[in-house]
Amino acid sequence: MEETPGPLWSHPQLATAIASEDWGAVFRTYRKLTGLSQTKLGERTGLAQSDVSDIERGRRRVTSAEVRQRIVVGLGLRDRFQALGAEADSGSGPVPGLSLGSAPNEDLLARVTGVVDGDQRVDAATLDWLDRLLAEHRRAEDHIGSRPLVDVMHQQLRTVVELYAGARGPLTDRVVRLAAEHAQFLAWMAQDQDDPITALAWYDRSHEWALEAGDANMAATTLNMKAHLAWSKGRAVRCVNLAEAARWSAPGTSRGVQGMAAQMAARGHALGGARAEADRLLDEAQSLVNEAAGRPEDEPVWMYFYDETWFTMQRGMAALHLRDWQTAVDQLTIGLGAMPDVYRRDKTWFRSCLAHALAGADEPARALSVALPTVKDAAAVGRPHSWNELHTAAAVLLRRGAKEGHQLVAALKDND
Repeated sequence: MEETPGPLWSHPQLATAIASEDWGAVFRTYRKLTGLSQTKLGERTGLAQSDVSDIERGRRRVTSAEVRQRIVVGLGLRDRFQALGAEADSGSGPVPGLSLGSAPNEDLLARVTGVVDGDQRVDAATLDWLDRLLAEHRRAEDHIGSRPLVDVMHQQLRTVVELYAGARGPLTDRVVRLAAEHAQFLAWMAQDQDDPITALAWYDRSHEWALEAGDANMAATTLNMKAHLAWSKGRAVRCVNLAEAARWSAPGTSRGVQGMAAQMAARGHALGGARAEADRLLDEAQSLVNEAAGRPEDEPVWMYFYDETWFTMQRGMAALHLRDWQTAVDQLTIGLGAMPDVYRRDKTWFRSCLAHALAGADEPARALSVALPTVKDAAAVGRPHSWNELHTAAAVLLRRGAKEGHQLVAALKDND
């Protein structure tokens, strides 16, 4: 086909692949719909036939901005990505932050390149763009999960570190602060993939850089995320101790960062069965959340998700640990009803937890009705945590002799 018909991009499978930047799926689906050979597709995108084959088969990942640009231009996707960008701005887009609008203009691109090459000093415009790029990657990760972004973020952090030599005056601290934020994000992605050793190493590096830059909010956040990691491994006492350290070791933090640490300590107490202490800290965290909502300008950019909806989920999680099944069901149901679909990974996790809570509450039919639609997302963006939680829900159902347990196990096997 010499020209690509407009309706092609509306094909659901192709549209989904484009939105998640799954280039292997884009190539496979595009060729299936157009009848184009790998050689012809390579000619359109400036790639060798062997490269097209490797990308289709998943043997090669597209991490280079230059290769990505060749594909976008060669397939005529520029307008499609600009449309996605407009949808993201309106809050309805499938993958916020993955539009071509996130790229710097020609002048800024030259400045970034010049700084990395050592030809000129760092300026504020360069760092502003890197700040925006990191923020967009964080939001993209909410939808597509961490795996597609790890290599990109490693490269981006290397760029930030290389900027240090060209920074002067206040911009030096700003570069270090930006490096701390990248390291914290890399740590989170390692934690999301159940790689605690790598996560701890990056959290330590992030904490060190945050202290060097005088960034109390990031210093506290890294300790709090280490508490979250301890919680995910069932270590209640370590979770509480690290969350408390996040509260007292970095004075001057925002109300939202303080609230996050308080609720993390509450989850640690709930994990250990200390209901009274968990309830006290949750009430304290609720007050801090309300204060933070009144002054959003005081909160660091990575706290964009921390609001009343997210906090409702945390109450549900604490109730789940305490085996207060009905409270867990109520809180998680309310929170999920208010959570936007762009938080695909988090919605998958909390739906898995809701299935667990419903199984515990002896509501097998409802548990299965929540679990089954969650399986595909858990397989795609929720491994291992959401996936494991669904297995836990299945185990609870099986222990209670519910036939729905066997149905959930079968669905998990089909998608494994």
